[in-house]
Amino acid sequence: MAASLWRAVMDSVSGSSSSPSAPDAASGGVEFWHGAERAGWLNKQGEYIKTWRRRWFVLKQGRLFWFKDPAVTRASVPRGVIPVASCLTVKGAEDVLNRQFAFELSTPAETMYFIADSEKEKEEWINSIGRSIVQHSCSIADAEVVDYDSRPQATTQPKDSQETEPAA
Repeated sequence: MAASLWRAVMDSVSGSSSSPSAPDAASGGVEFWHGAERAGWLNKQGEYIKTWRRRWFVLKQGRLFWFKDPAVTRASVPRGVIPVASCLTVKGAEDVLNRQFAFELSTPAETMYFIADSEKEKEEWINSIGRSIVQHSCSIADAEVVDYDSRPQATTQPKDSQETEPAA
C-alpha cells in the first residue's frame, strides 16, 4: 500500500505514471531535508514481503517520507511517502503484532505497521502524525465547506392576486 500511495503521490505531482527522476518530483515540493516536524528511526513492515526494515522517517508538511539513512540532503530521493491527509487513524498496535512499541497508520485502502525504539518514541510519533492528520484533514474539509447563509437566496414572488368580481 505504501508503494501505491507513493505512486499516487508521484502521479499527482508529475502528472504521469513514470518513476520520479528528480528529488523535486519525489518530494512533492516539500523541503524534507531541513526543518522537519519530526524525524527519527522506525522499523517499517514491507508492502509485499512482510519483513521489517529500519528506515529514517521525516514528517513534514503533511507528508511522511522515509529513507535508508539519516543523511538526508536536497539530493536525497525518498524510498516512499505517505500523504497524511489520506490517513484515517494512527494508534498503538502492540496487541495486533505482539511486538513492543508497535503502532499502525490506517488509510481507506490499508493499514501500515511501524515499530519505534521505545514507548516514548512510539507515543511521540503517534502524537506528531495524529496532529498532522488533523491539521491537513481540516484544511481539505475547510475548502469544501459551503456557507449556506452567504449564498444568494431565491426570492419567491407572491402571485398577483387579482380579485375577480362575481358575475352578475
